[in-house]
Parts: sequence; C-alpha cells; structure tokens
Amino acid sequence: MSLQSELDSFKSAWTSRVGDDVARLVETDNATLEELAARAIREGGTFPALTLPNHKGGITDLAALMAEGELIVTFYRGGWCPYCNIELRAYQARLPEIVARGARLIAVSPETPDNTLTTAEKNALAFEVLSDTEGRLADALGIRYELSAPIKALYQKFGHDLPVHNGDGRWSLPMPATYVIARGGRILRAHVSPDYRTRLEPDAALAALASPAAATA
Repeated sequence: MSLQSELDSFKSAWTSRVGDDVARLVETDNATLEELAARAIREGGTFPALTLPNHKGGITDLAALMAEGELIVTFYRGGWCPYCNIELRAYQARLPEIVARGARLIAVSPETPDNTLTTAEKNALAFEVLSDTEGRLADALGIRYELSAPIKALYQKFGHDLPVHNGDGRWSLPMPATYVIARGGRILRAHVSPDYRTRLEPDAALAALASPAAATA
C-alpha cells in the first residue's frame, strides 16, 4: 500500500467518525492555505542553514549536514497528528534505501524536544527528529501559519494543546512539507501541501535523489 493510500484510508475512517460538518470545516480551512503554499520556497531555492535541537538532546547543524551530502527533510505537525505518524513510519520503512543512496533523512516538528523524543520512540524512528520550536526554519521556508479560530476551537475540543506541545504559546503550525536537498543546499524537490492529509511518497523522494539534477548539483 502506498503512503497516500494509507492516509486516504485513515481519512475515510476519520470522516465517518467525526461527521460531515467537521470534515467540511477542515476542507474549507485547508483551502485558505493554498496561497501560502504557492509562495513557499520551491525547487531551485536554497534550504536554510539553521541549527536546531534534536530529540537526542543535542544540536544539529543543517549547514554541516548539507555540506556532507544529500538530505531528505520532512516537516510534520506533531506526534498528536495521526497522518504525521503514518508518514513517519512510511519513511522509516524506506530508510535503508535512503542511506544506501548516501543521503540522510531528517524530520522536523514544531514540538519541544521531549515531545519529539516521544514521537521518535513511539514510531521506532532511526533518524534524527529536530525541534523547530520557535518556527525559525518553517518561517524561513514560508510554510508556517496561524490557526484560524474555528480550527483552534476544534483542536481544543480534540485535546490538541499546541501552545503546550510546542512550548511557544502560539497556535501555529507548519504545513506538512518534504524537501529533497542536494549537497550544498539546493532544493531538488519541494512538496508543500495546504492539505495536511497529502504527503510526498517516499518513492518520489528517492526518485529525486536519483535524478540527473542531483547528480550535477
């Protein structure tokens, strides 16, 4: 089963559980993010060279990693998001292939390091998970947004306390996004989705690593 098929299956079950009114609210809200997604950094741009804390209690220097080789960097909303956990497990399953290509896989969340550690342990992730708690990386890429009042109320109802999860006191999130980055920092593939239930297939990320553009970067 493809990643998107698994996400669609969960979406169908979720819609049946929460009802059409909630589903329509989410669809309408997602549509408001399309303009933001269109303005985000895309292929050919340079991935920001920031330093962020990781889930192991250390610090990860993205500039150093980009100098060493290719990266796949995927943003997820938080360990509370079932779609994100499905995606993380799908990429974990393909980690040996990514490593065999000489690349590294990294996930980024707005959550605190304690929460990213919980997510990494829950999903048995063998790759680094970084905490973008102040949204610096998401802002640099143009993918962070403030939640609308109706979605904030919905998340509060569901028990998703983002200011606590993220530790910054804000109701903001990154749009789920996955970047395939060449050595040196040039973005080979950028998938930024205003609909958090749509993610880049691992196959597509692997294909970008193998593309002629990657070979000449």
